[in-house]
Amino acid sequence: MKTKQMGRTGLKVSEICLGTMTFGLQCDEAASVAIMDTAVEYGVDFFDTSDAYPIGGDLTTVGRTEEIIGRWMRGKRDRIVLATKCFAATGPAPNQSGLSRKHVCEAVEQSLRRLQTDYIDLYQTHFPDPATPIDETMRALDDLVHQGKVRYLGCSNYPAWMLANALWAADKYGLARYDCVQPRYNILFREIENELLPLCRFHGVGVIAYNPIAGGFLSGKYKPGAPPPSNARFGFLSGRTRNIYHGRYWHDAQFEAVSHLQQFFAARNRSLVQAAIAWVLAQPDITSAIVGASSAAQLRESLPAVEVKLDAEEMQACNDVWFMLPRLRDPSVALR
Repeated sequence: MKTKQMGRTGLKVSEICLGTMTFGLQCDEAASVAIMDTAVEYGVDFFDTSDAYPIGGDLTTVGRTEEIIGRWMRGKRDRIVLATKCFAATGPAPNQSGLSRKHVCEAVEQSLRRLQTDYIDLYQTHFPDPATPIDETMRALDDLVHQGKVRYLGCSNYPAWMLANALWAADKYGLARYDCVQPRYNILFREIENELLPLCRFHGVGVIAYNPIAGGFLSGKYKPGAPPPSNARFGFLSGRTRNIYHGRYWHDAQFEAVSHLQQFFAARNRSLVQAAIAWVLAQPDITSAIVGASSAAQLRESLPAVEVKLDAEEMQACNDVWFMLPRLRDPSVALR
């Protein structure tokens, strides 16, 4: 497992980041513990979570994932680079969501309690909040850094212009800035290459990519016309979150692309899942790829991707897919 530097900062993280949004709903605590143990066994020291997880939950499950991680981390805190997020509703009241100073300050305290730690290595705003001035959010985050509750700041699901606006505000007012962005990125979705990645490259912002295997779609286990397995993400999720995932990938062109890639890599005795992760890691602007799982066995199938080196023909096969896909309107912004 390689270690990479987070943007212009001195923080070093493993090139695979463990995604934890399945913990506490799609997989129980025992399975979650086994996944974290397996990640550490393979050299993963970078964990990403959110106060809104587990995915697919509601206000009754908010924070359950952080609680599981907190119990697991007892005696291990100094070995883990821990990232979490705020934005989503943590309760029914109007001020229990968004990026106001009130909610950011309350959300971090709740996360610290659930995670059983006195600091968070990377604190991220999960989504932009158009209802709150960016300088209000950045001032609140800057206070958390000066209080020692947060070491570094990041954001997730920000388009380039919003990240640029946040960087400008931080520079103008002399505040701690976003040193990391967390966007969706994989063989089937490369929109961030147009503006976001060049912006990050210029300003030294780290990039941790989520959905490197398209939420499991690039595993090839889904077939057009067939219902997804109930224990897989595309079958397990319901409501708005299910619609978002299906809107992103559940299309004939995407099924055809995955089928083509499966045949190509099968002929080379390669796992498509590992190839897809390896492709993301091979991109020069990517700091880390977030890989999640619903079992330790599933994670063991994914992590060997760090040892996969795609040759020029394999890289080209992956690159060509994007230019053959129709451009879809991104149905997010919603929880991953």
